[in-house]
Amino acid sequence: MTAIQMAEAADAEAISHFAEASFKHTFAHLYDPADLSAFLADWNPPARIRAQIADPGYALALVRGDGGSIAGFIKMGPVDFDLPSDQPRDDAVELHQLYVAESAKGTGVARALMDWGIAWARARASTLYLSVFVDNDRAQAFYRRYGFYDVGRNAFRVGNHIDEDRFFRLDL
Repeated sequence: MTAIQMAEAADAEAISHFAEASFKHTFAHLYDPADLSAFLADWNPPARIRAQIADPGYALALVRGDGGSIAGFIKMGPVDFDLPSDQPRDDAVELHQLYVAESAKGTGVARALMDWGIAWARARASTLYLSVFVDNDRAQAFYRRYGFYDVGRNAFRVGNHIDEDRFFRLDL
C-alpha cells in the first residue's frame, strides 16, 4: 500500500522543485525557453506552497519514495480559474496539481493520491474540477477512469504562449 502523508511547511521547497521538474519533463518541449522560464519563476515558489499548506482551504498530500524523496503529490483547494458560465462554482473544489515521478508511474502512486483527493473533495463539495492540457492523453484517460468528463475550454498561459487546456468535472 502507498503511504500518503500531509505536506508540512518544511516540504515546500522539495514540492516546488518536484513540481517544476515534473512540469518541465512533460511540457518543456512545447515552449520557447523564455516563456517557460517566465512561467516557472512565478508558478509554484516555495513561499506560495508554504502559504497553501497553512491555509485550511487547501490540502497538499504526498507519497515518498526511496530515501524519502517525493514520488508524487496532489494539491487540492478552492476553484481559482474562470469556469465556463454554465458550470456551477458554488460547492466546488479544484484538483490543482497531481504529479508523479517518472520512476513511480505505474506503481499505484497516482491512483492512491487520486483516491485521497476525491475523498478530500467529497467531504467538502459536490463538484470537483481540474484543468488538463488538451494533448495530454494519458492524464485525460486517467481522469476519465474516475468519471471526470470534459466541460469546456481553458486558456492556460505559459509566458506569452497560450495553451488549450480542458476543464474536467466530477460530480461527487
